[in-house]
Parts: sequence; C-alpha cells; structure tokens
Amino acid sequence: MHRVYSEDQSVLIETVAKFAAERILPNVMAWDEQEHFPKDLFHEMGELGLLGVLVPEQYGGSGYRYQDYVAIIEEIGAVCGGVALGVAAHNSLCTGHILQYGSEEQKHKYLPKLASGEVIGAWGLTEPGSGSDAGGMLSTAKKVDGGYLLNGTKNFITHAISGDIAVVLVNTQPELKTKGISAFILDKSMPGWGGGKKETKVGMRCSETAQLVMEDVFVPESNLIGKFNEGFKQAMGVLDGGRISIAALSLGIARGAFHAALTYSNQRKQFNQYLSSFQAIQFKLADMATQLEAARLLTLRAAQLKDSGKKTTVESAMAKYYASEIAVRCGEEAVQILGGYGYLRDYPAEKFWRDSKLCTIGEGTSEIQKMVIARELKKTVNHT
Repeated sequence: MHRVYSEDQSVLIETVAKFAAERILPNVMAWDEQEHFPKDLFHEMGELGLLGVLVPEQYGGSGYRYQDYVAIIEEIGAVCGGVALGVAAHNSLCTGHILQYGSEEQKHKYLPKLASGEVIGAWGLTEPGSGSDAGGMLSTAKKVDGGYLLNGTKNFITHAISGDIAVVLVNTQPELKTKGISAFILDKSMPGWGGGKKETKVGMRCSETAQLVMEDVFVPESNLIGKFNEGFKQAMGVLDGGRISIAALSLGIARGAFHAALTYSNQRKQFNQYLSSFQAIQFKLADMATQLEAARLLTLRAAQLKDSGKKTTVESAMAKYYASEIAVRCGEEAVQILGGYGYLRDYPAEKFWRDSKLCTIGEGTSEIQKMVIARELKKTVNHT
C-alpha cells in the first residue's frame, strides 16, 4: 500500500528494513526452532538507536515520536514478530515506565544504559494467579531501614532471565487492592532477583518469556518510582502507550502474512492459472489489504494523539484490539492461501500465524480492550 512518510521517516524506515533483512531474516527460523533469544542482536539495535526510540536525547535516546516508533516496530514485525516483541517490551514498558514516571535521578541513572542497549529491560505486572485481575497479585514490598524487601513471582515476563533492569509492580498495602500497589526499579546487582521457569510458546519463540522471582530483594528507597501506592495508576498509563506498540507489532505481522500470501498467489499455478486469478483468492487478498490499512489508520491515530500529549486510552485500546485481531485473521488466511505449503515450516506463513495470536492476549486481551473501550464510552453519556 502507498504510505506517505517524511524524508526523515523514510531514511529511518530504510535503515531499519535493511538491518532486519541483513541481521534478522537469515536467522528467523533457527532462532524460532531453538527458542534462542538473540541478546547480541539487541545490543546492536541499541547502537542503532532502536532501544531508546522515545527517550529524549538528553537521556541518551533517539528522541523519536510515537509515529516513528510505530513504523519501526511494524518494520521489524514484518520480518520477525518475536524480535519486534522484545523491542516493544524494552521500549514501551521498562524504559517507558521510567521515562514517564521516574525521577530525574532515576532517568539519568537508567535511561542512557537502556537506550544504548548496554542493558536490557523487563517489566513485571502479571503473576501466576493474576493476569487481567491485577488486584489479585501476591508479590509484596515490606518497608525496612533504607528501603524495601520484595518477595514474589511474576509470570510471562519478557526478558525475565536475560534482562538487566526491571520495573516491577508489587503490593505495598494489599488490603487496598489496586490502590495499594507501588512500582520499583530492580537491577541485577540486587541479590535475590532471578529468572525462573522459561516458557515454551507456540509463537514468538525467540522472545524470552519466563518467570521473574524475587526472594528478599532489597530495593533502596530511591528506586521507588513516583509516589507510594500509585503503581497501578502508573501501569495503566504505561499500558496506554504499550498497546500502541502491540498494535504496531500486529501491523507488522499482518503485513508479513499478507506479503507472503500475495507473493505465493502470484507464483503458484493451479488449473493453468495463477492463484491470484481466482476470485476466491482475490477476495481474501482484498479483505486482508483493506483490514490492514484500517488497522494502520487506527494505530497511527493513537500514535498522533500520544505525540500531542493527549489521553489515548480509548484510541490505544481500539488500535490494539482491531490490529491484533486482524493479525490473526491475516495469518490464518495466508496459511489458507498457501494450502498444504502454508502448514509447512519451509514457508513463512505458518510463523506469522503462530506469532499473531499473542497479540490478542498480551498487554490486555481483546476482551479487556473491549471492556476499556466500553467503560470510556459510558463516561461520555450524559445521565442527567
């Protein structure tokens, strides 16, 4: 599809596309099959400025806008969803939380290292017994002299093992449920933080997903982010931006699946005709292309609002919900168009299909997005 970019954006996208083609594409299936997290690749991406995309230059970042960020994640996602997921989690969640809510001291201490790729970031909200219900978390922070002792286990955490810095949300007053949660910065120099069980996933297999275990981790008072007990509120703000990144990731995966299907349909012959000559295939491709463009417009709208400093709760949820569902649909249709070959690992369609499903689950399921949208819509109704 024809997309209009500024000259700077075009250069940025060309740079990312070249890097993805040269450093990611040749390794996609090997990393997927081996469930290998390419940490060295992330250090390289840090050198390119792709791990501090939204971080201002004063903190060592690239100082790009959300609209640029969407383009970067989409470009990487069109090659490998797992790598793009790691880039999104590092930028939007760990780094994003410190950037959005950290003190100046915290920003100057941690953001330059995160932006350069010297360290890899993780973010912990979900637990084995609490996913969408964050109020059910069991991890705790106990006040002690000079700081806090953190205990508990976080689940489904990107970079839980390989990460060097983590922002975690824990109970500081459990009786208050979500109003008694605070956010802290951990780093590997703190004894008691370790990676737990690494998950074996259907898709996004090169993205490291594991438990993050805290056993009497002493965290100094200076590593509390923002105010005491405002962690849940912070997390919801972080997720507004994070959902834009998952929408962008979904765009990349959908685009990759669409390209695989379109290319195959113009090469494969049946009954002496290319598949793209059959109306049944044409309709599938037309639907995929239209849905992909609609998802992109929703995502860019949310990104533009974010860049202007406006609240994006509804727009982020809409973009994430629609784009993630379209990614799954495009992945499924790509497999269907390739037929038997679509079910083989020798062809790219099946990986886009496998990778797509996580987008409807991570950072709030599709059902949660609809709840968020409906709740915000309800606020607009005049009941007087």
